[in-house]
Amino acid sequence: MCRGCVTSLITNHLTSGLWRAAPSRRRFLAYAVWAGAAAAAITAGREAYAADGAEAIFRNGTIYPMTAGGRPVEALAIGGGKVLAAGSASDVSSLARGATRIVDLQGRTLFPGFIDPHHHTVLCALFADLLLNVGYRKYSNRADALAALKAAVAKAPRGQWIRAGYYDNLLQGGDLSMEELEAISTQHPIFVFYVNGHVGAANAMAFKLAKIPQDVGELPGGGHFGRAPDGKLNGLIYEEPALLRFVAVAAPAVTPELMATALASYTKQAAAAGNTTLHEPGTIKPDWVEPLAKLSNTLDVRMSASLSTDSLEASKAFASIGPGAKARKIPDSRFSLYGMKFWADGSNQAESAAQTKPYLHTTERGKANYSASQMAELCLAAKKAGWPILIHCQGDAAIDDALDAIERAYGPNPATGLNRVEHATMARQDQLDRMKRLGAEPSFLPDLLYLYGAAYRDQILGPERTEFMEPMAACVKAGIPFSLHTDAPVSPAGPLRLAQIAVARRCVIDKSVIGADQAISIYEALKAITIHAARQIGLEDSIGTLERGKEADLTILESDPYKVSPDAISDIKVSETWVAGERKFG
Repeated sequence: MCRGCVTSLITNHLTSGLWRAAPSRRRFLAYAVWAGAAAAAITAGREAYAADGAEAIFRNGTIYPMTAGGRPVEALAIGGGKVLAAGSASDVSSLARGATRIVDLQGRTLFPGFIDPHHHTVLCALFADLLLNVGYRKYSNRADALAALKAAVAKAPRGQWIRAGYYDNLLQGGDLSMEELEAISTQHPIFVFYVNGHVGAANAMAFKLAKIPQDVGELPGGGHFGRAPDGKLNGLIYEEPALLRFVAVAAPAVTPELMATALASYTKQAAAAGNTTLHEPGTIKPDWVEPLAKLSNTLDVRMSASLSTDSLEASKAFASIGPGAKARKIPDSRFSLYGMKFWADGSNQAESAAQTKPYLHTTERGKANYSASQMAELCLAAKKAGWPILIHCQGDAAIDDALDAIERAYGPNPATGLNRVEHATMARQDQLDRMKRLGAEPSFLPDLLYLYGAAYRDQILGPERTEFMEPMAACVKAGIPFSLHTDAPVSPAGPLRLAQIAVARRCVIDKSVIGADQAISIYEALKAITIHAARQIGLEDSIGTLERGKEADLTILESDPYKVSPDAISDIKVSETWVAGERKFG
């Protein structure tokens, strides 16, 4: 996702002093001391109860703790928001007391709560309120998407912004043009944000309000604009610095009340999809941490986040909470911080990601957002501040530079914690081997296979390179743990869909299998959304498996993923989700 679009869409327009208050070490530590005392008082009663027996025992189903090779157990006991025991029915039943609730699974299947380690939660929540959805899942073709824009114009007062999102140039029939948007309206500024997060389109009025002249050149940081054969602007907007010009004038005010309402609604949807924890990478601002921490206990999922390297100095206010190798848990909340992030390149779908070989039928290779030395400087600064690094890398050239930077700044297996390569879409075998030497791990975005596998093969990169995209089986063979994510709103919440794609590797567009030899087992896919995902956000000591003392975060399914065909995994109904021993959905 585009970092700048996310952060500016929200922070430049927040109206509450609470949200804009700059964090300071003294202010945050005062909050932490108060919150810690409050947390102790609140949890003392439940912990005392847990020591005396179980609040609830789950049985009469299949329970996968995701430990000991993934073998199931007969029963699970929870109390005080924690796992008390997972094992045989006879052993677990010894924790029953008179008030213990017996949960009859009735043949259902129970897992540790599913985790999405790369999910832009706040952005997803706000998009539902701020953008008209003209995406592929709602409108399968370009004509219908344009008709939706036209209908929105008909209802809007003259001069009002028409803000739309989710448009997919690959699946809906190509890029939008200024000419097409002008045909819809010359009296309303129109801005459309593509689902890939790196491209947008706008009409002439929007360009005028954004103060983009015909003779504009490339902007600092790589932002640029498309041009027609006659050299005039064609309405296309590329990369963060250029997109920001439009977001700055198109985005409305966002209040803390809207933020809270939007997050409450969105996290209900995420919980219903089977998630219990979402990690927002790089698009959380430091001054959001305290209010989001306070809000987190009211939401239906656990929240985690990493900060952008743009917030390096402010991040130091939170560094004293704990070592960087683990998540910094904000006291009295279900909110934690892990790592810092930057974006090494763009999008393969937009052919802006940095590759070592040209894109198909072109001489273009995309380009990195930073030089190799600049990436190393960003990594070194994050390390000095006590944080691990997360680096967005779509192309293999970007991965080369990112691994150079990690090795130069951190070295192998650093004390600051696990470093991550986000997406790692076109990682080569030698790069996987290097990740293993460094102790870094990839997090893959399976929906790139599901939605764009055929396009990668036929339009973007060619068959040979596409066969090795998202190289999950190669990671399993090399002993490199990895996670799976949605990068929502790039793709919607749905951990079971991620597992299905990893196992089947089927492109939904033409039903072809993309890189059959990179398919993995359902067990490996489930580890990628539980135990591996927990480790990649520094929470492996508290979530990801059902072991004594860990959080009682649970996902209960109507069917067993091990017992359905690979192409039917995402059809399994989510029955319930629990967070810290409280049922949030079902």
